[in-house]
Amino acid sequence: MNALTRDMYSGLATALNEAAGDFGVRAVIITSEGDHFTAGNDIGDFMANPPTNSDSDVAKFLGSLLNFPKPLLAAVKGNAVGVGTTMLLHCDVVIASPTAKFSMPFTSLGLVPEAGSSYLFPRLVGYQRAAQIFMTGESFGADAAKEMGLVAQIEDDPITAATTIAKHIAEQPPQAIINTKALLKSGSHDAVAAVMRAEFELFSMALQSEEAMDAFMKFMAKKGK
Repeated sequence: MNALTRDMYSGLATALNEAAGDFGVRAVIITSEGDHFTAGNDIGDFMANPPTNSDSDVAKFLGSLLNFPKPLLAAVKGNAVGVGTTMLLHCDVVIASPTAKFSMPFTSLGLVPEAGSSYLFPRLVGYQRAAQIFMTGESFGADAAKEMGLVAQIEDDPITAATTIAKHIAEQPPQAIINTKALLKSGSHDAVAAVMRAEFELFSMALQSEEAMDAFMKFMAKKGK
């Protein structure tokens, strides 16, 4: 189910940073193999290599998302858990399949939101809706995600739809596209960066707490049944 490991975060960050510096790349699509976008973090790898410092592979990936200067699209099917949903808040266009299911169960694991989601998600959907989703860990489907504005379109074949949009973007004057994205993000970029730093500090503290360890152990025990 594409659970993310430290090596996968590193690969994603490297790919995005290389694409940012390659003039021949006009847009990037994040998608997945198999039936699910991502099950979130690989809990075993996550517990063995907790991202408790600012130069961790997780932090590098989140930084590459925040600072990616070109159009970033996502094609999502199946489960998009945790960072699988929060990364979408940094995308310019998200296409989802009818099977897509989104969740951000951070508090259920004794943690706090990450990737700037505690800032971006309430601005997108309103405070109370964001608070309910974050505080209950409840999931929501593609129709709700589109109604919220997290998803632009619902398509049976999201990667084909995303590729069509990316090709159309690639036909536009590239510097105009880069400048337009910079303007669209200009009002929130610095605020998101500051929130991400605060989230990371609290996330790191939470990871080392008894509350989180207990939640992780209960999750692993439930998974093993």
